[in-house]
Amino acid sequence: MTADPSLVPARNRLIGALIRAARAVAESPEMLAIRRSLPVSFIGLAAGLLGFMATGAGTFLHRFQASFPAAFGIMSALLVIVLAFDLAPRRKVPRSVALPLACAAFALALPYGERPTLGALATALGSSGLFLAIGIALATVAALALARARFGPIRGSLAAAAVVLGVVVGLRLCGISLTAALDIAIAPLGHLGDSLGALLVIVLVETLLWTIGIHGPALLAAVVLPVYVNLQLANTQALAHGRPLPHIVTVSMFLFAFPGGAGATFPLVLLLLRSRVVRLRRVAFATLLPSLANANEPLMFGLPLVLNPTLGVPFVLVPLVLAAVSYEAMALGWVARPAYYIPSTIPLPLGAFFATRDWRAIVLMLSNVTLGLAMYAPFVRAFERQELARETIRRKAA
Repeated sequence: MTADPSLVPARNRLIGALIRAARAVAESPEMLAIRRSLPVSFIGLAAGLLGFMATGAGTFLHRFQASFPAAFGIMSALLVIVLAFDLAPRRKVPRSVALPLACAAFALALPYGERPTLGALATALGSSGLFLAIGIALATVAALALARARFGPIRGSLAAAAVVLGVVVGLRLCGISLTAALDIAIAPLGHLGDSLGALLVIVLVETLLWTIGIHGPALLAAVVLPVYVNLQLANTQALAHGRPLPHIVTVSMFLFAFPGGAGATFPLVLLLLRSRVVRLRRVAFATLLPSLANANEPLMFGLPLVLNPTLGVPFVLVPLVLAAVSYEAMALGWVARPAYYIPSTIPLPLGAFFATRDWRAIVLMLSNVTLGLAMYAPFVRAFERQELARETIRRKAA
C-alpha cells in the first residue's frame, strides 16, 4: 500500500517545520549558554573532589567516595556563575547586574542546616544543585531582560531584583526548600530513567538530533545530566556503605553506548583508516586521537556525518545496539555497574574501567567496538563507492 501522493507535500512541510523548531531551540541563547557553561562547570567538580579529598579522613577510596556529593555542590555553585555570565550578554543584560543577582538568589536558596559549613552545604546541595543553578541563572537573566525592556535599565533592574529575591526569600520564610523540592521532582524521573527503555530513548533522540546538525547531548543536558548524575551519586554512596549498586543507567553508562562520541563513531574511524579514498583516510587520521577521547565534532562536520543519509543509518542504530548490549550485560551481572562518574574525555577503554572498577568493563568496551565495526562496515563500503564515483565525475569535469 503506497502513501497518498497528495499527502507528501504536507508531510514534508511538517518534517521541515519540526527540524526548524528543533534548530531554533538548539540555537536559542539559553541553550547556547548551557552548552558552553556545563563543560566549564566540571572544573568545579574536579576542584571540589581534590579539595574535599585533601581535607577528608580515611583511606583514599573512602575519601574519594565521600567527596563526590560535595564536589557536585561546588560544580553547581560554579555553574550558576558561569551560566549567568555567559547568558547575560546574549539577552543584552549587563553582567555587572545579572551576576551578583543570580549569585545572591542561589545563596539564599541553599539548604542551610544547623551548622552551615562549606562541606555540609555542598553535600546537601548535591546533584540537585545543577537543576537549581540552571533554573536560577535562567530565571534571573530572563527577569532582568523582561523588566529592563519594560521599565528601562535602572527601574527594570531594581524591579527584577525585587521579584527574584522576593520569591526566593518568600519561599524560605514559608519553610519551602528549593533543593528539597527539586529532590522530590527528580525522584520519579530517576525511577523512570533507570530503565532500558529510557536509555534507548535518550540515545535515539541524541543521535537523531545530531544527524540534522543539532548537538543532541548539549540540547538534553539541562534535563538529562542532573537526573543521571543523581543516580550516579546513589551508586557511589551505596558502594561507600557496602551495599549493592542500585542503578544501571547513570552518566557513566553512556561511555559504553558512545565509544568515540555520539553515534559510537570510534569503529567508523578505524574502518576509514583503511579506506580506498584518500580524503576519508586523511579525515580518519586527523580524528583518531580526538575519537579516543570521545570528541568527534571534527568528524561530524569534516566527513561529514551531519545530513549524511548513508552513514546516518548506522550512526543511529549502532549506539542503540551497544546501549542494549551493555545494559543487559550489567543487568545479568556479567559486568559491574558504574560506581563513579568519569568524564568522557578519559581515553577508551580506561574510562569504562575507572567507572566500574571491573576489568570485564574493558572486555565489554572492546566487544562493543567490534560489534560497531561489523555494523558500520557495509555502510562504509557503500559510502566509499559514492565518494569514488564523485571523484571520477570531478576528474572528468576537470
